[in-house]
This record gives sequence, structure tokens and C-alpha cells, in this order.
Amino acid sequence: MKFFLYVTDMIIPMVIFGIVCYGCLMKIDVYDTFIKGAKSGFFTVIRIMPTLVGLMVAVGILRASGFLDLLAELIGSFTKYAGFPGELVPLTIVKMFSSSAATGLLLDTYKEYGTDSYLGLTASISMACTETIFYTMSVYFMTAKVSKTRYTLTGALISTLAGLAASVILAGLMP
Repeated sequence: MKFFLYVTDMIIPMVIFGIVCYGCLMKIDVYDTFIKGAKSGFFTVIRIMPTLVGLMVAVGILRASGFLDLLAELIGSFTKYAGFPGELVPLTIVKMFSSSAATGLLLDTYKEYGTDSYLGLTASISMACTETIFYTMSVYFMTAKVSKTRYTLTGALISTLAGLAASVILAGLMP
């Protein structure tokens, strides 16, 4: 077991070392290339900052206004028939927009129901099995200047539903 811990601790440094060695072997100025990449990354962050701020503000407004609770009651009355707890509907919706805001809701779920409860386990697994769909799409598509998303949203929503179904099933298997 300690061997695996040692290996996992060394993966990132070894990858970085490998990249630097490869760059040196190919006679590439590794430092200049790194600086150019960092500069490009900085400008990318500047370009996507308004989108990030907008998403954070929107999630904060939805949460503070009580709209998420209302939505949870409405949608939760239907999801209980599918086996998905209505209490986790706000977490699921918020997760599609912001992982950090969803983490706040996750902590609220832990405080109210406990980490080892069925709801706590389902919420934990669903956080790991789902993605911040709209955040990811807006950031990556804006950065890559993609205008035709084709089936990205449909595929992402289907995979999120699969992740939610898996979270319900896996949490139900826990003792």
C-alpha cells in the first residue's frame, strides 16, 4: 500500500520532469515556451472572467431568493417516483452551473442529514459522477471559439442523468 502512495505522490513531478527532459532533447527553449503558455493562459482567464462572475452571481441569487427550494419541491415531487430524493434536486441543478456553489449545498446536506445517511452518500456520489455542464461548455467553447455545439449539451445531460442514477444505486448498496 505504501508503494502506491509513493507512486501517486511522484506522478506529477515525474510528468513535469519528463516534459522538461523531452523539451531539452528536442532543443526547445522550455522556459520561454512555458512563459508564452502562461501568458496565453492568463489572457484566457481574463476573457472568461465575466462568464465566471455571471454564473456565480446567478447561482447566488437563485439560492438566496428561495427559488431553488421552490424548484426542489416541484421537481422533487416527480423525482421521488424515479427513486431520486427531492432534497437533492437543488444540489443537482446547482452542480450543472457551479461546483463550488454545489459544494456549499453538499455541506448543508451533511449538516442536516449526516454524511453517512442515504442522502449524504447519494449527494457525495452524485457530486463525483456529474459535471458542471454549463460552466464547462461556456468556458471551453468560448476559449476555443466554438459556435456550433451539436450534441454536446444533450450528451452532457444524458451523462449527468446516468451519474445521478448511479449515485442512487450505489448509495442504496451501502450498508
